[in-house]
Amino acid sequence: MRIYSCHFCSSPVYPGHGIMFVRNDAKEFRFCRSKCHKLFKQRRNPRKLKWTKAFRKAAGKELAVDSTLTFATKRNIPVRYNRELVATTLKAMARIEQIRQKRERAFYKNRMKGNKDKALSLDRKLVENNAVLLRMREVEIRTKEEKRVQKLQKAQNGQDEMDISTDSEAEFSEQEESSEEEEAQKIVLTNKKKLRQKA
Repeated sequence: MRIYSCHFCSSPVYPGHGIMFVRNDAKEFRFCRSKCHKLFKQRRNPRKLKWTKAFRKAAGKELAVDSTLTFATKRNIPVRYNRELVATTLKAMARIEQIRQKRERAFYKNRMKGNKDKALSLDRKLVENNAVLLRMREVEIRTKEEKRVQKLQKAQNGQDEMDISTDSEAEFSEQEESSEEEEAQKIVLTNKKKLRQKA
């Protein structure tokens, strides 16, 4: 099954998907979705729409001239079937795809090379022109730090209160134990007195 490319945006059109338009001169146009078909009928130029492959290649955003891209062109040359030839062509197709992806990555890196320096220079200009923003940022950082310190202090105070409460509880329990012992001693003494009186 052949995977066609969209006539308008050059995205892949898989079997059972997309729209096919046949002109009066029997030329076929395949579209990936109704959006591309509609724009084609409106006679829109794909090189002027930023989301199409034609625009990206024309603007130098994608690899347009390369030897690996020539292999994808359609050829109407009849060739006698040969199993070895088919095997070698399949291997060659896989290798060509690897080379193409590698070259596209290199092209992208080369295109994006000076972007960091540009962004840095723009940021420096912004800082020089708007020094007030930095002061505002410093104030925000200072207020955040103060809030954080207050939270820590509150947490420490809460821990101190907990320690005090645990100490007071321990003292209260000791007092209770001592009072119980005293009551027990009193009961023993009263019992002894009663025994003496009976005797």
